[in-house]
Amino acid sequence: MGRHEEPRTEQDRAARLREIAADVFGWETLLPEQLAAMEWVLEGEDALVVMPTGAGKSAVYQVPALMLPGPVIVVSPLLALQRDQIAGLPDGDAAPGAVAVNSDLGAARTAAAWEALRRGEIRFLYLSPEQLAKNEVVERLAEARPALFVVDEAQCVSSWGHDFRPDYLRLEQAVRRVGRPPVLALTATAAPPVRKEIAERLGMRRPRVMVTGFDRPNIRLEVRRFLDEDDRRRAVVERAAAGPKPGIVYAATRKDSEYYAGELASLGLAAESYHAGLRASERARIHDAFLSGAADVVVATSAFGMGIDKEDVRFVLHASLPGSLDAYYQEIGRCGRDRQAALAVLHYRPDDTGMQSYFASRSPGRGALSEVVEAVHGRGGEPADLDELRQETGLSRNRVTAAVNLLEEADAVGTGEEGEVRPVPGVSARQATEQAEQAATEHRRTDRSRVEMARAYAETTGCRRYFLLGYFGEAYDAPCGNCDVCDEERSEDGTEERTAHPSAAAYPVGTEVRHEQWGDGTVLSEDLDRITVLFDQAGYRTLSLEAMAGRENLLTVVRRPGAKPGHEEPGATGAS
Repeated sequence: MGRHEEPRTEQDRAARLREIAADVFGWETLLPEQLAAMEWVLEGEDALVVMPTGAGKSAVYQVPALMLPGPVIVVSPLLALQRDQIAGLPDGDAAPGAVAVNSDLGAARTAAAWEALRRGEIRFLYLSPEQLAKNEVVERLAEARPALFVVDEAQCVSSWGHDFRPDYLRLEQAVRRVGRPPVLALTATAAPPVRKEIAERLGMRRPRVMVTGFDRPNIRLEVRRFLDEDDRRRAVVERAAAGPKPGIVYAATRKDSEYYAGELASLGLAAESYHAGLRASERARIHDAFLSGAADVVVATSAFGMGIDKEDVRFVLHASLPGSLDAYYQEIGRCGRDRQAALAVLHYRPDDTGMQSYFASRSPGRGALSEVVEAVHGRGGEPADLDELRQETGLSRNRVTAAVNLLEEADAVGTGEEGEVRPVPGVSARQATEQAEQAATEHRRTDRSRVEMARAYAETTGCRRYFLLGYFGEAYDAPCGNCDVCDEERSEDGTEERTAHPSAAAYPVGTEVRHEQWGDGTVLSEDLDRITVLFDQAGYRTLSLEAMAGRENLLTVVRRPGAKPGHEEPGATGAS
């Protein structure tokens, strides 16, 4: 089996995994969670693994790869991240070979990479989702008979797949076309509904799920609220300049990232601005400077830092409200990986929600949807691939892909085994466009509600860690003693203790509920007198238990955590 003989028993398999980890990778111990997930991989099961940054997610596929019968495909979103992952692999005769196929390779190096894969010299092949949209790439991968399909940073399926990187939503087709190997999805941040979406979008089959704790107690959480933009800008610069280095500042726009980097540089700091508008070589230079310690501070849009292997980042500052708490937690998780004290500060203005709501509203418009639908329906029943649709409509590849994704989700077009797109029988072009528009409206509603949850975190009067972990469905006993709110409460004398509303016990985290207006949803967190619910159609909503009192049919409990599916609990309603 590959270069290693398959162990005969579960104990032998675990021992072999530990042996490879030590001998090849230099890891003397494996966490129980890592070992369990590795065994799932060897058993050929689909798996979703949620582990905090720095907990060793990559090991889950790297170690068992040496016991698998074929190569491992690793979908990784950024070229810098692919490069780091390959550079982090060990040297030596027993080390696994690895290569990334991407737009940076010339024709000769690309050909050499495919030849090495064909000869069995490559154990890991790193690709972006856009590479997997190319027919010639998929055909070569199918010939290599991959043993495992890994989606690293799998939260991008949810956060980027709708519009920014729509090829993430085509990965299910890619998995099927390369022979349907087992799928392993890895992420550091995924709330329960995001985990569900990842599994559905990747077409995972009854996936095993490993979720370790989200809490990073060494990271101090603070929020500073501003009414004046100039005051906020000064505060961000002062905090970044005064704090121990290195650090990261996240800004909402390219212009802002350049402004803050310029201000910090004028104070004598080695500060860099990083955003998608830079040339690839410049982004690589900044990335390397930060890793080596040559840069004190990088001011970036959200593209920077994903998967970054740097343990001593001392602070992460946000110069404006993030688009979601999923993104916020991912970004602050890049500091304090050495488990020493680190700082995360959100600089917030109420006006920020308008900008983030605008960003959350991006999706193919009716015009683009209609053009794609007409192109699909105008072929006399013949299928079309995405490149043909792009040529016929004149739209960019991203817009065509995003439109097809929405049409598929709305059951308005179908996709065949080879990724070809066809009309759905009985659905007219007009109906297809309307159904896709409805799906886009639901996405916008959910995305805007994510912005509202980020705003609620910024404005909460309770423990910030309690709020943040509750968003990810993790119970936590406040106070944390390491956030600005807990500091204020501790300094006040005679503060009245807050007590839970009598109805709070009726809605434990994970309870499936039904609202008379917003439909079905899942309780994500409970905060004494209110609960937060993610509704399938209406997005995130925070409900006051006091306001629900006396309205018996407003919110019905459908199923409590641990109950059998399909068992609706009669009489479990509202604030009882």
